[in-house]
Amino acid sequence: MYDVAIVGCGPTGAVLANLLAECGHSVLVLEREAGILQLPRAIRFDAECMRVFQSIGLLQRLSEQVSAAPGMKFVNAAGELLIEWQRPVALGSHGWSACYRVHQPDLEHALRERLQERPGVQLLTRHDVFALTEHADHVALSYENMRNGELLTSRARYVIGCDGARSLVRRLMGSALEDLQLHERWLVIDFMLKRPLPELGDYSIQYCDPQRPSTYICGAGQRRRWEVMVMPGDDLAQINTPEWIWACLSRWIGPADAEIERSAVYMFHSVVAQQWRRGRLLIAGDAAHQTPPFMGQGMAAGIRDAANLAWKLRAVLAGEADDALLDSYASERIPHVREFIEGAVRFGDIIQATDSEAVAARDASLSCAIENFRTPEPALGPGAHDGAPEGVAGQVTPQFRLADGSLMDDVTGYRYLLLCRLETLALACDLADASVSCRAADDPAMRAWLDSLGACAALIRPDRYLHGLAHTETDLEPLLLRAFPLTPGNSEPLRSNCA
Repeated sequence: MYDVAIVGCGPTGAVLANLLAECGHSVLVLEREAGILQLPRAIRFDAECMRVFQSIGLLQRLSEQVSAAPGMKFVNAAGELLIEWQRPVALGSHGWSACYRVHQPDLEHALRERLQERPGVQLLTRHDVFALTEHADHVALSYENMRNGELLTSRARYVIGCDGARSLVRRLMGSALEDLQLHERWLVIDFMLKRPLPELGDYSIQYCDPQRPSTYICGAGQRRRWEVMVMPGDDLAQINTPEWIWACLSRWIGPADAEIERSAVYMFHSVVAQQWRRGRLLIAGDAAHQTPPFMGQGMAAGIRDAANLAWKLRAVLAGEADDALLDSYASERIPHVREFIEGAVRFGDIIQATDSEAVAARDASLSCAIENFRTPEPALGPGAHDGAPEGVAGQVTPQFRLADGSLMDDVTGYRYLLLCRLETLALACDLADASVSCRAADDPAMRAWLDSLGACAALIRPDRYLHGLAHTETDLEPLLLRAFPLTPGNSEPLRSNCA
């Protein structure tokens, strides 16, 4: 029996499988497609995602495939700047640039290569799940080998549906979708440049033109993308032809400049599943939420799901936490992902406005005071952290660089970190168990961060979110008891890894 079975091997499923394997678990991944889809999809990820890729040992593979992206500008039909969203390319608080360009098939290939190096993971492509049967201590999965029609069954203690917007796992759970009120068709076209076109620029640009809202994105390498809104009266068959595409984009690019790599009409949705867990069944990624692409957070949200869920599954499977810990997955992630989706919907209202009065009001309000948009970093919803009383608990934490140049996440691994003042280290090591890495704040930046929180120690979760703070040494034991309610019963707690 597997510890976890994952239905779907897109970015969310592949990241989750890698994280679980990093924790030492046996994982079955079932993917109905024969290979990696080549349709236009994600083209951006952020620094928080890079930290997850760092955790699963993907950086060397990604180093030649990604590049930092500087941000996004919104302009009206007259070319006037409405909004500027700067994404600094300099290394920031996460230890990485704010935003990266990527070609999703390249990313998925790297994720699968990493999976193939892990002895505890079995990836079966062209295997289609058609039934799930829950039992007291496991789930039975029924699936078909689509290469030969053979019907097969496997068992896993938990099943995670990372099977996309039309998720079978979500349907079998009976989870309805909450509609956040944006549904529009857009044509997405990926190009491969034949020659340099520096005049296109490095920034992504949202053309808020009521005649034809559109988006330009500078992709990885020589790839460039345009997204154009499908307007009333458009012939869906005609607009996806090279002739129509070249005519539509002629002011920017032509056949002498680039080749059309692929194009597809998408319906952009904004929905959140109301139930993310039923017993031993859970969902993640597009199975749990779908967002318009205007904030570039679709794939990133699924990667955050995987990072949030994997350590909780590890704790439950290891008997270190009650099964109820898994309920915190949805309670934490739903408010977080909703904030990004609602932000994308608000951007969509700006970009997609076609009514003349609405467009005039938008241009007047935004042109009077150009808005410099700041990337949101919302707190998690209530769950496995100390929450509102602490104020900062549930927020993502910075990644510090150590004296030898290494990054904190590399030293910590995918587990808890107790970062404390040097004078508190000995007590912290006595109180914490082996699942916690204890480290002294021996760098000015670390000490300044603790000072800003008024804390002598900070407990950071494996997904790099803050569990809680100890303001004095007497707060340390209660902090650890809240985080690890099942472990203090040990008569002789295992020593933590102290540094």
